[in-house]
Formats: sequence, structure tokens, C-alpha cells
Amino acid sequence: MEILLYIAGILFMLVGLGLSIGLHEIGHLVPAKLFGVRVGQYMIGFGPRLWSKRIGETEYGFKVLPLGGFISMSGMYPASEGKPARGIFRTLVQDARSANDETITDGAEERVFYKLPVFKRVIVMLGGPLMNLILAVLILTVLASGIGLQQGTTTIASVTECVLPAGTSQTECAPNDPASPAAEAGILPGDVLVSIDGTPVSTFAEATAIVQAAPGNTLDMVVSRKGENTDLTITPISAERALTDASGQPKLDADGKPIVAEVGYVGMGAQMGFVPQPIGTGAEMAGENVGRVASLIVTLPARLWDVGVSLFTGSERDPNGPLSVVGVGRIAGEVAATDAPILNRFVVLLNLLGSLNIALFVFNLIPLLPLDGGHVVVALWDGIRRAWAKLFRRPPPAPVDATRLVPLTVIVAVLLIGMGALLMIADVVNPVNLFQ
Repeated sequence: MEILLYIAGILFMLVGLGLSIGLHEIGHLVPAKLFGVRVGQYMIGFGPRLWSKRIGETEYGFKVLPLGGFISMSGMYPASEGKPARGIFRTLVQDARSANDETITDGAEERVFYKLPVFKRVIVMLGGPLMNLILAVLILTVLASGIGLQQGTTTIASVTECVLPAGTSQTECAPNDPASPAAEAGILPGDVLVSIDGTPVSTFAEATAIVQAAPGNTLDMVVSRKGENTDLTITPISAERALTDASGQPKLDADGKPIVAEVGYVGMGAQMGFVPQPIGTGAEMAGENVGRVASLIVTLPARLWDVGVSLFTGSERDPNGPLSVVGVGRIAGEVAATDAPILNRFVVLLNLLGSLNIALFVFNLIPLLPLDGGHVVVALWDGIRRAWAKLFRRPPPAPVDATRLVPLTVIVAVLLIGMGALLMIADVVNPVNLFQ
């Protein structure tokens, strides 16, 4: 059974990845067709063709390796007009020009990408990454507002019998240990918090905030016990405790250490549950995730070096470091095969898929060819040159011939392939371990 669940987790991510890639390419396809560009192919995957069907002028299909996708637009760059390429990379440049020329068909010379206005070219190229961002926001919104984020509910799960010093290894109460304020107040497991100090509470985090802000103050409390409201009074004591967030996890400082402060303490714990969040929470989570992925990409060379070192030394991988598709699939399989409740596993897999789409969004915005961000830079540069010529009343310059950047494109492609190979090998030989 565990093996079947493991395979199911991998299949979930493969289907999710295929959907993400397919929507990414639709993000390019739809505006390109709306703007009149001839699109010859829409393909998911690379390598040999598995299946395809021509609808109108476009061939739609799937290829063997589901590691990406592409659409073939007519005239991504200006026709070469027979000008020979020069330099040590002239064969590569000439091949790129020839391949580009083949996409420009007779009678459709005006339906080419490079002749679009700059803003339309930018829309076409940003359409793919934006589809991934939209999909990520939708996934995270379903997760946060539809299912809910796991955090402390208002139902009491446990009441501490006595007050133990912070940081102690003691696990049981001694005869001389003072009783906890919650025990003295008569709070019982199963009670549901209704209000504290006259303030209604809907989450345990809200209750904790009131308690922590009132050490030494007697507070009125209303709990629901077996369907009936019961009035209690409780006096938080001042204690040194680690501050926690809404999900009950310790808040950390810049050095990653728990933040400790003198706060009000009563000694009660909450049942964990999925609490639906406001509808905008998914977008907020996506924004935070974008920042984390952007930070990872900025430090990517150093992180790849660490992956290489861990690969050869066997040291533990950084769980927040880069992963390949193999690593993501492996984690998905491990999550699906755990003995956690099904809903908990599904939430983790959804979160993983949302994060994958954020990664696709940010990564494709890198301003280097062959990535979408590189094509945006070429379009903007073309627009700047035209605006400059118009400002000084000069003839419009020739369109930017991006085939001259083929050498740089090849170098970037080789680096991307190398990065992918390194991460795949590391994810097989020395995978990230999230379940230690």
C-alpha cells in the first residue's frame, strides 16, 4: 500500500507539472494568436513526438520528456536576407537564422512575431510566466481559504497541571510546583474558547495574544462546555516563553533562534485544525513565495556549489535549496506515503504544486535567452532603439536580430542543462530529507 501511495504522490506532481507547463504555453499561445501571429506548433515536452494533431494552422502535441514545452511562432526574429554570419559561432548563428526563416511561410510574411509592436511582444512573452503565477495564486487560495491553514483552534486540547521553568528538562509536576493558571481556573480539555476579557476569539492565536499581553491581570473568560457557555476567571502569570505564530510554531530571530520574552502564561494548548483564511491570503502567500524564490535565484551559484559539495561529501542537503523535478517528485511520493491524515497530505502536495508554479514564474523572468525574460529584454531594447531614432528624427532602425545572441543563448542553455543534471544526480544520490 505504501508503494502505491508513493507512486500516487509522484503521479500527482507529474500531472500537476504537465498542467503547469501546458498553461504556461497557453499563456504564450493565446495572445500570439489574438495578435495575428502564425503559430506552427504547440508542444508539451521535448524529444520524440508521442502524439500530435493539426488543428487549423497549428500542430498540437506531446513529446517524450515532460520537462518543458514550447510554441513555434512565425518570425521570432527578422529574416536573414542572405547576410552571412561571422565569427567562431557562425555555424550556430546561421543555423538559427535558417530555422527562423523556415517559420516564415509564403503569404504570411506580415504575421510574424518580430513585427508586432513592442508592448504586444512583451505581453506574448510574459503571458507564460503570468499563467504560472495565476495558477499558483488559485492553488494557494484554495488551500488557504477553501481548506484552511493548519493552526491552533479555539478547542482546548490539553491543560498543564503546573508551571515548569522555561528550558527545563522536567516533564512531570513535583509536589511543590505551582498549579498553572488554566488548571486553577478550571479549564478542561474539550472546552471551546468563546471570549477572553470581553473579546470574542475565533482562533487560538487571538486568545494567546490577549493572554500574553496581560501578565498578572485577572481576565474574564467564557468557554463552551458540552454545548453550554461557562463563565471562568483566569490570571496569567509572567513567564519567559518562546513567542509563537498563528500556526503554533516558534517565532525565530535573524539568527534562526527562538524569540523569548516575558509574557502572560496560563498553560493550555489548542487542538490543531484547518482554519479558513480571508480570500486574499492565497495572493499574500504567493507574494511571499515569490520573494523567497527570487532570493534563492540571486544566490543560486552558491547554493549549487553547496549541492555539489554535499553530493561528494554526503553531507546533509539544505531543505530550502534548489531541487530538480526528480527531487520534487520524490518529496511528493514521501508525503503521500506518510501515515498523516489524507487531508494533511493533500494540503502539503497542493502547497508543493503552488510553490512549483511560483518557481516557474520567477525563473522564466530571468533576463537571459532562451528564457522568456530574455525575449522581453530583446523586445524592450528594440523599442528603446526605435524611440531614440524617433526622438532625433532619424530613420527607424532595423529590427533587432537576436540570432546574433545565439552564442550567449547556447552558453545559458548549457549552464541550465548542467544545473539540471547536477540537481537530478543529487536528488537521486543524496536527496533532501524532510522526514528525519
